[in-house]
Amino acid sequence: MEGVNGNKVDRRLVKLKCSVQNYDWGRIGYDSSVARLFERNCGGEIEENKHYAEFWMGTHVSGPSFLIQEDEIGNLSLKSWILENPKVLGDVVVEKWGIDVPFLLKVLSVGRSLSIQAHPDKDLAGLLHKLQPDVYKDANHKPEMALALTEFEALCGFISYEELDVVLEHVPEIKEVVGIARVDQVLTVSKHNGEVKEERALRSIFTKLMSVDKKVISKSLSKLITRLNSEKEARQLTDKEELVLKLEKQYPDDVGVLAAVLLNHVKLSPGEALYIGANEPHAYLNGECIECMAASDNVVRAGLTPKYIDVETLCSMLTYKQGLPEILKGVPLNPYTRRYTPPFEEFEVDRCMLDEGATVVFPALPGPSIFVVISGEGSMHTLSSEDRVSEGSALFAPAETEVRVTTESTLHLYRAGVNNKVLMNP
Repeated sequence: MEGVNGNKVDRRLVKLKCSVQNYDWGRIGYDSSVARLFERNCGGEIEENKHYAEFWMGTHVSGPSFLIQEDEIGNLSLKSWILENPKVLGDVVVEKWGIDVPFLLKVLSVGRSLSIQAHPDKDLAGLLHKLQPDVYKDANHKPEMALALTEFEALCGFISYEELDVVLEHVPEIKEVVGIARVDQVLTVSKHNGEVKEERALRSIFTKLMSVDKKVISKSLSKLITRLNSEKEARQLTDKEELVLKLEKQYPDDVGVLAAVLLNHVKLSPGEALYIGANEPHAYLNGECIECMAASDNVVRAGLTPKYIDVETLCSMLTYKQGLPEILKGVPLNPYTRRYTPPFEEFEVDRCMLDEGATVVFPALPGPSIFVVISGEGSMHTLSSEDRVSEGSALFAPAETEVRVTTESTLHLYRAGVNNKVLMNP
């Protein structure tokens, strides 16, 4: 496929064959939307007992996309094609990020909790990549946003100081692990309302909890689970208490079960989004979502996982901000499309729900876009091309390409692109 001829950009849509990740926390077989998208996207057979966790669309080396040319899947990666045709990114993107797509689009099917984790900022990412390139695969940061396709649950950020006081007074198992002196420090600080001291106290509590010997954690968790199961017979447990019982079954004797008590339990309805900045603790728990992020795969883990954990790095990098995260509901662009714009430069996401027989236009932008069709069938038109699309279709749109979508049935699709504020105010 010719992408650029001199200064002329071929503004056809580029169909993509995308990658799938089979992490253990993914949903199994046909229960996973990721599996169904993968099957429709590139003809892969779904294995009924296999976990299908993430469907990747982009240029990241850990899960690259490839071009589909004349209905044939070739060996030309999207990254290689872009390197040969940099003008498809637009001047603003090339000047700011170089010759690469600065975002990574995914679909996630979460069957059980992911690890308690955080993503490093750029400075720390560069250092970690230099020191442990086999663990930290790139030198980029990874701000991200999860946009719910189904009911979706996550842990995100630390609970407020008021809620922390309640936890420390009513969850004796945590007090036992971290020590009465640290608990008293938190309770004393909260009365004087000193923000810096509050952060130091929370840091002290969390760091101690995450660093305690596994035998101590196992003993305290056993007490906590026994107590909650006993109290369940006499009263209705809170959502957080029910979550603790669920997590302990998934990850027995794991410090992350106790750590979850200190984090906000967030529930999203379809069409609601949660964004997570650098150095913020979080863990996705259940459900399916569109996820978009800066093009990175850096994760620092410290609980609810059999994978490599780095407690010291995680505890030292966190911001220790407290309170509920902001939930985005999207801004309507037209009757069918809502835009979700997190406070990150690399990306934004449009959610488009087309009725039968409807038409919508995505205006030309100074940066590239990646589209993915979640369900339905229709056509996507540019000035120089028309493509039939259906569930599992993924397409790259060059910069300055207007895309018109038509459908004879309902059609559910998403567009990821560079944050419009950056494109319009470079």
